[in-house]
Amino acid sequence: MRNYFAGLARYNVWATARLLAQVATLDDAAYRRDVGLFFNSIHGTLNHLLVTEHLLWFKRFADGESPKLALNAEAETDRERLAQRLTEGAARWLPFIESLPASRFAETLTYTTTRGTTVTLPFSPTLGHVFNHGTHHRG
Repeated sequence: MRNYFAGLARYNVWATARLLAQVATLDDAAYRRDVGLFFNSIHGTLNHLLVTEHLLWFKRFADGESPKLALNAEAETDRERLAQRLTEGAARWLPFIESLPASRFAETLTYTTTRGTTVTLPFSPTLGHVFNHGTHHRG
């Protein structure tokens, strides 16, 4: 399982870099315009990815923390800094995954949702969800 998730983490770094390279070609009006995405604009969607993948899920998995953040929070207003934080966040997953003992992938993850409910889920499928979520929003 470690190799599988390490592959997903490497893909996430690659896909994030490709996405951000394309986004960098947009002027600010196009970048911030409501185009009917789940989080309205490209900027809103990228903020959602920062909040969910890095400020919520990474902390749940790596630090055992359960931050209370809204899924549509604007964690970063500056687009260049947002791109930098997404790049840095994507790079954190691989070392984390490689540090896990093989047994961890068969265990559970317990955290508190943003609504205050404690949840226990299977570790591996939940980790898979994080990478699938990023793929969904990059699409």
